[in-house]
Amino acid sequence: MTHCRLSLALVALLCGTAAVMPGIASAQQLCAADLNGNGDAADEGETASCQLTTTGGWTCPIGAALCVADASGTQQCPLGPQYACVTPASGGAATCSPNTCIDTSSNPIQTEPAVDDPGVEADGAVDADGHCLGEIEIFSGRAARCRPAGLLTTFQNCCKDRGKIIKDGMGGSISSMSTKFAIAKGVFTGMKAAYAAFQVGATAGQAASAGANAIIVGLDPTSITISLAINFMIEVLLQGCDSQDMEVGMLKGSGMCHEVGSYCSSKILGICLQKSVGHCCFNTKLGRIIQEQGRPQLQSFNAVGWGTPKQPYCRGFTPEEFQALDFSKMDLSEYYEDIEARAQSQIQIDMKDKIDAYQQTIRQ
Repeated sequence: MTHCRLSLALVALLCGTAAVMPGIASAQQLCAADLNGNGDAADEGETASCQLTTTGGWTCPIGAALCVADASGTQQCPLGPQYACVTPASGGAATCSPNTCIDTSSNPIQTEPAVDDPGVEADGAVDADGHCLGEIEIFSGRAARCRPAGLLTTFQNCCKDRGKIIKDGMGGSISSMSTKFAIAKGVFTGMKAAYAAFQVGATAGQAASAGANAIIVGLDPTSITISLAINFMIEVLLQGCDSQDMEVGMLKGSGMCHEVGSYCSSKILGICLQKSVGHCCFNTKLGRIIQEQGRPQLQSFNAVGWGTPKQPYCRGFTPEEFQALDFSKMDLSEYYEDIEARAQSQIQIDMKDKIDAYQQTIRQ
């Protein structure tokens, strides 16, 4: 018996393409076509499993047309004589297709590995007061990617913005600005834990709880809304997104990621089946804003910029670079709006608490 797991898009797509006629070996046949002319076959409906024919060959259902019998009774393809008319092994009328089938056994899908960037760790020597004695990076980031809708995500958008889950953890000390990378590192750890649990058979809810527990270890619990994080993880796990998709999705929705660009991450015979979007994700929203507006001021970033979508360049500022920044030329209104909204929300909560406490008093 053949088993399919929904989170494994290729298996889900190709299950059922095994030969159904006696004596014909199983095969995996895939076809793809750029129907919307955007240069890839990564959109829904542009990839399909091929159908076995009565002659033991394969036919692509994408763009297929019903054949028409001529005066002599011979089947003719309305798309042109260069396309052969074939009859599906499962029965039905003869069809022809302009798209060819690819044997994935001899032409496997080539997939780029996800960016392997753990982020800058606080790994240097410190003095008795805990001050760094080595090189300091201020507002350092982590390179990561998420995948929009495509073959390997079962055409679910793993880059979708699902709203703000994490609060900006920006504090007043240099340690909160430099190499500790606490919030983003916590999200990275949590998403890996959730995905690992899901892969070995945990339910989406159980995996999300494991991820939430991993996130809050060593992290200020006020930095993240746990209930929203759990709901987020359940949703993206059920969509077939992996741990890095989840990580970027959570940080991006909270305003902590800079998008570098998209690239083809999975292809077959040169046909792109899945795109990915490279990001630099930071510990805070303020860090992302200052990186975006500070880098253009520094010559040291002129040549490399943000790197490439496949290899984002996410290093932090050196102390000398940070001191050279002209903050009067930066627009921090996006961050100020967050502070004002948060302050207003907190005032409303405080007022409600005071009213509730008063009502409790007068009832006694």
